Formats: sequence, structure tokens, C-alpha cells
Amino acid sequence: MGPERVVPFAKPLPRPAQAAPAASVTRLVLTDFRGYVRTRLAAAAGPVVLVGPNGAGKTNLLEALSFLAPGKGLRRARLGEIDRRGGGPWALAATVDGPAGEFDVGTGRDAESESGERRHLRIDGVPAKSQRELSERVTVVWLTPQMDRLFTDAAPGRRRFLDRLVTGFDPGHWTRLLAYERAMRERARLLHEGAADAAWLKALEEIMAETGVALAAARLEAVARLAAECAAAPGPFPRAGLAIEGTVERWLGTMPALAAEETFRAALCDARGLDRDSGVTQIGPHRSDLLARHLGTGETAGLCSTGEQKALLIAIVLAYARLMALQRGAAPVLLLDEVTAHLDAVRRSALFQTLRALGAQSWLAGTDAALFAELRGHAEFFAVVDAAVTPA
Repeated sequence: MGPERVVPFAKPLPRPAQAAPAASVTRLVLTDFRGYVRTRLAAAAGPVVLVGPNGAGKTNLLEALSFLAPGKGLRRARLGEIDRRGGGPWALAATVDGPAGEFDVGTGRDAESESGERRHLRIDGVPAKSQRELSERVTVVWLTPQMDRLFTDAAPGRRRFLDRLVTGFDPGHWTRLLAYERAMRERARLLHEGAADAAWLKALEEIMAETGVALAAARLEAVARLAAECAAAPGPFPRAGLAIEGTVERWLGTMPALAAEETFRAALCDARGLDRDSGVTQIGPHRSDLLARHLGTGETAGLCSTGEQKALLIAIVLAYARLMALQRGAAPVLLLDEVTAHLDAVRRSALFQTLRALGAQSWLAGTDAALFAELRGHAEFFAVVDAAVTPA
């Protein structure tokens, strides 16, 4: 094992008087994570700026932080792909100061699992029952350069983005999503084999109907809250109009939840032949889509310029952060990779001021330190070069 690289804890930084309480990662230790052999980083609450050339390891640090949320991280990579070349299975340890107090997290790839792709998780040294325990304690949300195409790419990316936000409002959403997807995969397997037990198919469709309607209801509620916050938001970022489109969501607009469940169950039963032949489950919340538009121009988000699409996405995330600060008593941890790209000076300044006002621990990564000059004295700056992190 190589030498441990230690970045000392910086002195407390000034924060605006109106800042909300903030969830923050005060300690991060990486072992065999991407290009990092073993690195220890300490940070204070408030903005953290990572500056360095392309390929230096900035996004790798943000990816590590994204594993403090349920799921596959911001790159959605296979766990084995994250192992440092020539190293062992990756691991990370972190101390998080959340709404309920400070706690420790340990997670990484479980190389001894059957697939080698299982992620182990410990909280305060105790094995967690599920990754839901993370979302119950802290909320993490991110923006990456790849997400600049969110409104023009296919619907699955927008669903994942929305479900990440919904989980902040309702940590149980993640568990229901996994249960729905497991039942859908098992149903598809049984239909493909062609000798499915009718009782087992019915049981799986019961699970899909119950969890699917709950997923759709949670999305509808979250989108309504986000849309109201976005529409009322002041400042230079565009106001975003949001809606969700999907069959189950439409049913919930015309009937009670129990009736929607029964309708969904019947639709799944009727579609067994079609789903078997196509290999795709035709109906369900796994086909829903998040719709967005620029309220100032009325233009659909996907038809806006690259800069306006980026600004709309930032506006949605900032609205979400404000709502989380109100609901959970602490702003979420924000991971913002190359967030200043396509932002003019006015919007860049507005972004920094909003982050400070939120009191959020926002990790901002970029190649040009000059773009973050306004945060000098209000943020911690670190230089990242060849997977080495030093105070800047």
C-alpha cells in the first residue's frame, strides 16, 4: 500500500448569517479508488473548490462522495471498474455531519460476494440493512457535464435524476423502486421461459401494481413541489416548468390510488402476451418521463440553447436544495462538476451567492481557478494534480 496523503483540516470559514444548517462531509478516506492509492481529505461546512487539469482526479473525488447516497454513484460504473489498477477492491470511509448529528460511513466493493459487484455498507461500524439508511441520514445530489444533455437524451436519464430527488423527499422511494424493478425483471423472465406459474405471475404483478402506483404518486408530489419552487424562484436563472408524463401518473389524476392499483394489475395481466413477445414491459412507471420547459420563453427544455438547458438544470437543483433545507432541516450535499461551464458572469455569481445563502456544502470542480475567484475567503480551495490533493 502506498503512502497516505493527508490534507489538513482548514480553519473555519465565514458563512452568511441567513444560511440554513448544512449536511457536510468532514472526513473522506479513499483506498484503491480509481487513481487514488490512499488519500485522506478533511473539509469544513460550506463550499469546497477542487481545481486541477483534466484527468487529475477531481471527478473521481466527486464520484467517491456520490457513494454516500444509495445506488451506483454519479458515473453509474460497474463496481469492479472503480478498483485502482493493480490495487485491491476499492473502499471509502467518511464522517458526515447530518441533520441527526455526526455519523461514520464505510462502503466499497465486496470482492467476496458471488458476483463481485455487491456493495457493502456500514454505518457507525454496524452493517446496514439496506442502502436506504444512507438516504434517511443525508441527501446527496449532483450535476455532471454529461447531465448537460439531460433534456435532449433519452427518458431513462431523466427518470434517474427525478428518482434521486424524490428519494430526498421520501427515503422509502428508493426501496420501492428496487422492489418494483426486481418484480418486473422476474416477471419478464417467467414470461420469456413460457412456462410461468400463473399464481407466481399474479403475485409479481401485485407487487408491481402496489409499488408502481406508490412510485408514481411520490413522483407526482415531488414534481408539484419542485415546480412551485422553481416558478417562484427569483434571480437570473430561468424559471422551470415541470411535469411528469406517464400512464400510471395519468390514472392517479383521474382515480384513487387503490383503483389505480387495480387498473395497473389488470393492464399487466392483459399485456402478458405482448410483453412476452416484445421482451419489454409496456406499461408502468419505468416508462414515465420528466418534462421541463423554460417559463420565460415557453420553450421546451430540449429545444433551448445549451446554456439555457444548463441554467434550467441548475435552477431545478437549487430549488430542490431549498426545499430539502426546509423539509429535513439541512441543505443537501451538492456535487457540482464543471458547473461553471456555459454560465456567464452574472449567473456564475448568482450560483455562488445562492450556495452560500443555503449554507450547503457544495463541492465544485473545475480546471480554471479564476472562475471561482468570487468564493475566495468563503470556500476551501484544493489543488488536485495526479490524484494528489493539497490545500490551494
